[in-house]
This record gives sequence, structure tokens and C-alpha cells, in this order.
Amino acid sequence: MKPFDAVVVGAGLAGLQCALELLRRGRRVLLVDRKECPSQVVHTTGILVRRTLEDFAFPPDLLGPVVRHVTLHSPSGRTLELESPHEEFRVGDMGRIYQRMLDEAFSLGIEWLPSTHFVRSETVAWESGDAVSRVHLETAGRPVIAMTRFLVGADGAASRVAVDLGLSRNESWIVGVEQILSGVPLEGPPRFHCFLDPRLAPGYIAWLVHDGREVHLGVGGYPSKFRPEVALNQFRDRVGELFDFSGARIEEVRGGRIPVGGVLPRIASERGLLVGDAAGAVSPLTAGGLDGAMRLSRFAAEMLVTSIDEGISPERLYSGEAFRARFISRLWMRRLLAALDSTHALDAGFSLARLPGLRRIAWHLFFGRGSFPDAPARREVLSRQSI
Repeated sequence: MKPFDAVVVGAGLAGLQCALELLRRGRRVLLVDRKECPSQVVHTTGILVRRTLEDFAFPPDLLGPVVRHVTLHSPSGRTLELESPHEEFRVGDMGRIYQRMLDEAFSLGIEWLPSTHFVRSETVAWESGDAVSRVHLETAGRPVIAMTRFLVGADGAASRVAVDLGLSRNESWIVGVEQILSGVPLEGPPRFHCFLDPRLAPGYIAWLVHDGREVHLGVGGYPSKFRPEVALNQFRDRVGELFDFSGARIEEVRGGRIPVGGVLPRIASERGLLVGDAAGAVSPLTAGGLDGAMRLSRFAAEMLVTSIDEGISPERLYSGEAFRARFISRLWMRRLLAALDSTHALDAGFSLARLPGLRRIAWHLFFGRGSFPDAPARREVLSRQSI
């Protein structure tokens, strides 16, 4: 039997998207994941921004109502109201979206190994003389071997595939925890509430998104500066003054690491590449990773197909450095946000943001279309690699 064109480790949004893009291009793919099914444990909030919704097709029946309103809350309780004429946010039912993507992958002939752990890989010579990777996996304590042209790491912020391939690893992240609640009544239109308060969320935000269907209540921040579960309980008590949680039911609790150092410098080698959180494909400023997962995975699949067809190493086609140049301003803003750990400083900044000129900046931050950078042209990537 021929080796797989790609073994994709991780069946989150990035891994599923990359696998689907390869399958649609007629490639043989093995998808493996530690979970029994992709919907078993979901880490992301599922908040999809306008640019993602416009550029990628998500099942309409798995998307919540449109959210156009944002309310910013300062540490002292002042508010700033923002409204967009566009369909800015929708909350996706990510577990069912993952399952729907896997179902499509089955229809395209994917090989699927659930409840499977990645162990290691090494380069070996195939019968044809070509070099391939022998991937060691473990399923229910039983060793499994797969041969592949390329290995794709879609296995999260602390990627084992990144270590195996000798690629860059995330070193800067925040941690977040979120409750998904039902039974919370909504007054007014669906709304995204964003709380800036370093006592609750040092270096990031606390949030409440209510789309009329369910509530996403969460906090995030630097792990060295707060205890997420304690902060979440404090936050819920605080917003209990704004919402009636008396009939609330916790449907799900999510949490995990969120890399905020930008796309990593080296995300590809001769044997494979990284996508999603493993590649640092998350906005350093907003910590949004869904758009990056979709865009980088699509680009990764295109580059793998080119590698197979033209014999060019993925390392020459898929450069993290080419993306990092487009993250400079966001990385600096991330450093600024990390430095603003004073409630007085944030309140002062909040007062300035209410001025007409600076209010426009706040509007652009939430409603602008500059999410994850578009993929660099192949010519640009090859040029950077030749320097």
C-alpha cells in the first residue's frame, strides 16, 4: 500500500480543515485524535467573526443569531456602546461543526483513528526509494504504524509534533476558562460584553456573549497572575447584577492555553508542518484563533500539494517568518496590554477611548476585517527563504 500523503494529528478546527482541503484535492489522509470523537472536548469559545463567516462556509443551522452590539466595561463600571451595521459575530456550535466536518471527510475517503496518541516519527526509505515518515501511534495501548509523505501537527499549543519535527514551539500564552449557560433571559438584542479589569483578567479580558440562545461567560489572562476558576466565579457574581442567573444551567465548561506570541518563526520542515494553535496561528492582540485556524490550514494544504507535485520542501513554501512581519503592530499592542495591569491606567485609557477619534479605533478593533493575515504569495515565501 502507498504511504499516506499526510497524517494529520489533531481533529480540532485546524486539523479538520487541513484534512478536508487535502481530501478535496484528491490526497490520501489519515486523521488521528486523542478523543473518541471531535465533539467530545471542545476548547474554543466558537465566536466567529465577520471575515471568517464571509470567506468560509459554515452550516447555517449550527450558527447562533447575529451579534452586532458590543459593550465595553471599564474596571470602575463605566460603559462604551459600539454597534455595527454588519453581521459581525455568530457563535458556532463547535462540537457539531467538528462532527459535520468529519462526516464530510468520511465522504471523501479519509482514514480516521480516534482515541489515538501520537508517539514519535522518523524518516525511512520507501520501496520506491523516496523518503517518508514512519509515524508511531498508540491506540488503546496498542502500537500502530503509519507511513506518510508528510506529518501535520494540529495538536494544540503544546504540540508534540512540533517537538518531533524540531520546529518552533509556543512560549507565550494566556489561559482561559469559560462556562456555556442556558436558561439566562436576554433583554435587548444579542450582545458581546467585554470587561477590561486586570483584577479579573490580567493581560486579557473577561467576556459575556449572549446571542439569545445561550451565554458564553469566560475569563482569560496570564497564568502567573491569576487563578482562572476563582476569577470566573468572581466574574459571574459581578455580572449577576446585569443578568438573571437564577435559572441558569451549566451546559459545558471549556478551558485551555491560548498562544499569544504570533505565528511561530519555523513551522515547517522537510517532513511536515504545523497548523492552528501548534503554529501560533492566533491573533496576539485579541487571542482569536478560529480565523487563523481556517486560513493557515487552507494555505498549508495548498503548499503540501505543491510539495508533492513539484518536489519542493514544505520548508521553502510555508514560512512562519512571512506571517510574523504582518503581526508586528499586534505584538506590540499585546505587550502594551500586558503592561496595563493597573485599574487606574485602564480607566484613564477608557476615558480617552470615549473621545470621537479614539472611539473609532475601538470600533475598528472589534469590527474591522483585519483578522488573521492573508497567506503570503508563494513568490514572497520563496524569496524570504532564499535570503
